[in-house]
Amino acid sequence: MREVVVCIHGIWMNGWAMKPISRYLSAQGHECVEYSYQSVRRSPKENAHMLAKFVQQLDADIVHFVAHSYGGLILLHYFQMFDTAKPGRVVMLGSPLTGSGVAKHISKNNLLKNNILGASSNSLLGSAPSWKGTHPLAVIAGTKGYGIGQMLGARLDQPNDGTVAVSETKVSNCTLHMQVPYSHTGLLLSKNVAAVVDEFIRTGDCV
Repeated sequence: MREVVVCIHGIWMNGWAMKPISRYLSAQGHECVEYSYQSVRRSPKENAHMLAKFVQQLDADIVHFVAHSYGGLILLHYFQMFDTAKPGRVVMLGSPLTGSGVAKHISKNNLLKNNILGASSNSLLGSAPSWKGTHPLAVIAGTKGYGIGQMLGARLDQPNDGTVAVSETKVSNCTLHMQVPYSHTGLLLSKNVAAVVDEFIRTGDCV
């Protein structure tokens, strides 16, 4: 059976942001593809519909997902709408699944909210669907508090990765929740994190 790992970037990024972890997983024998989308111009629901079309074209029996940050919110919408999604495991890296404190800080200024958050604002402010628990899910949260949230002066719960608080990444029906000493961007660059992702995709567990 053909297995594919779909890597999904976060807000203000594109598919290239997932290249480091994609390359690592490919070296371990996984077939990886990057899903790129417009995070500010299109709503997460629209992007989830486009993700569904992307997945349908893969001709794979098993589809795994690795999502960074806002990409995890796209998956919340995806799995809410598509109960018949193919089997596979899901990993979310630093995703603000219960809402983003940084987004709430930005939204205090309507100009910044419209231009920086755009169509992503509602989900980032906490209106994303709940995780349904239909697939094994690993959530990896960083604790090295250096990132855009700190630079913008947003007040984040401790611990955090500088952009997303650990408390914002916690959901029910989660198979695994792990804290690691990396920043929000560092989650994408760390080989240690990539090794955990590899193990979970293979076995549904981690070492």
